[in-house]
Amino acid sequence: MDGEAIKKYVRDNNVQFIRLQFADIFGVAKNVAITVNELEKALDTGIMFDGSSIQGFVRIEESDMFLKPDPQTFAELPWLKDYGIARIICDVYGPDGGPFSGDPRHILKRAVNESRSMGYDFHVGPECEFFLFQTDGSGYPTTATHDRASYFDLAPVDNGEAARMDMVMTLAEMGFTVEASHHESAPGQHEIDFKYSDALSAADNIVTFRLVVKVMAKKHGLHATFMPKPISGEFGSGMHTNMSLFAGGENAFYDGQAEYGLSREAMHFIGGLLTHAKGMTAITNPLVNSYKRFVPGYEAPVYISWSLSNRSPLIRVPVTRGVRTRLELRNPDPSCNPYLALAVMLTAGLDGIKRGVAPPPPVDGNIYDLTRAEMERLNIEPLPGHLDAAIEALLADVVVKSTLGSHITENYVKAKRIEWDEYTSHVHPWEVDKYIKVY
Repeated sequence: MDGEAIKKYVRDNNVQFIRLQFADIFGVAKNVAITVNELEKALDTGIMFDGSSIQGFVRIEESDMFLKPDPQTFAELPWLKDYGIARIICDVYGPDGGPFSGDPRHILKRAVNESRSMGYDFHVGPECEFFLFQTDGSGYPTTATHDRASYFDLAPVDNGEAARMDMVMTLAEMGFTVEASHHESAPGQHEIDFKYSDALSAADNIVTFRLVVKVMAKKHGLHATFMPKPISGEFGSGMHTNMSLFAGGENAFYDGQAEYGLSREAMHFIGGLLTHAKGMTAITNPLVNSYKRFVPGYEAPVYISWSLSNRSPLIRVPVTRGVRTRLELRNPDPSCNPYLALAVMLTAGLDGIKRGVAPPPPVDGNIYDLTRAEMERLNIEPLPGHLDAAIEALLADVVVKSTLGSHITENYVKAKRIEWDEYTSHVHPWEVDKYIKVY
């Protein structure tokens, strides 16, 4: 839609309120609601809001900022249709009229523009996993699941099927093309995959997806969480990210005459991702809890390597070729800020193309079966093992820092160091159970 089409839709469909939605530097959705009487002003000049109230944005003396709606993101919220509520995703601007350097959507737009300047369109297909948990008598989430189902199980074993179907239908009403949905490996764990799209639309869709999943879960008396590893000893939730570059309408990753059917662009893109894997991890895996997922044996990648179809390394190249040739980066988790995560993935791959970075040979066997000596011989290194190490790796990576810009780098790192310090100084239940009786 353009602005005129939105105004006509609002009049014809009795829309009363518009939520102007944006994301903070951690990818958490925020919004300012306006009445339809303010819609024309919002579309023409934007709506002012207090940026100092958003963590990581600006100081109190620099608080006046503007939300400028992107008309193409207009959608009515199906669960609030009786109240006439729609949303538009916005870009954040400063009082000087320029894009705000701390707006994650702006960071991704800048990376996409770099890609286009090189002749490439970046396509992304995320696979988002989440858990459904029961709530207590006060409505607060527990870690008790409501099923004991496993991968691809059906009802009645899969008690989350009805909630998941409501999620899929709601997403469809909002314009999503859902390709698959199913129960995942752990009890109470689910996955919904939607069709690939351009990177900006994909990031917008991930933020919308997380909102829809939580709202529909609550409707069923459940709590949905994108926490990467909520239960010890069970599979964690990932956001495997399928990606490809297109040039002139053709998949730039495919070359039928090349080894593996992969073009030089594909191989160099893999090389770039591997080179910057450590530096990206604080963005793709942003929580202290994210690193509890990186445990051998639970299908989450631990080591920096790539493969053809093998699911144990960091990057997998699915068997399909031709127009569907793609790379799957397996370490991101669904708690990440999708705008920042896709931006650093893209610029890491583009850096590989610019510098002609050749990846090492693919690892075809189960990487978890390799000995330490075998991994050293193959030059296979692990991802950062905890958030503090990931922060240090980010600060050592010039490409990742350049992608994020100084504002987000400074504020993101500051917040994550506080998070790490809080974690390390807190006494956890495991410590009490382990030590209190013995010592």
